[in-house]
Amino acid sequence: MKRIFDITMSLVALGIFCIPMLIVALLLKFKEKHAIIFKQKRIGKNKESFEIWKFQTLVDEVPTATGKQLRRTGLDELPQFFNVLKGDMSIVGPRALTQYDIKRLGWDDDYHAMRWKQKPGITGFAQIYGGQHRKTSWFWDKYYINNNNLWVDFGVILVSFLMNIFGKTRVRQFIFKKKNLK
Repeated sequence: MKRIFDITMSLVALGIFCIPMLIVALLLKFKEKHAIIFKQKRIGKNKESFEIWKFQTLVDEVPTATGKQLRRTGLDELPQFFNVLKGDMSIVGPRALTQYDIKRLGWDDDYHAMRWKQKPGITGFAQIYGGQHRKTSWFWDKYYINNNNLWVDFGVILVSFLMNIFGKTRVRQFIFKKKNLK
């Protein structure tokens, strides 16, 4: 059922965002004058690697002007809907990590093995709640793994969509009723 949900929601999202994605691609190509798509090896379900797609936002590890705005709203992640259609990812799930990140976080052990039993997601609790610390990210990933269902996925998608429109910081400030969140 989740796979049907992912395919349906990806097609809807690509339909909604096709014009914005075209505009972003043109901005990156003609204004920023660099590659449109960033590709990187990530680790997915059962620790199998796949190539994730995002809009290119960095040049020499520095965000471009357009890239800053794309990252602020999360629009840089829109090409990942193609990863979902290919079956590499789900819309909602734990963040797709690089092998370097897994080693850096110390998550390549039996304790964290449950993380690799499902597909990584474009969005998830850790992304919404801004889990920048490994314990916070692991808490939210584990919470999702243990409590996910289509209603939870729909709620996460709704909040993520609001972040695309209003920006991550503004939505987090609203959720937590605090002004000093990023």
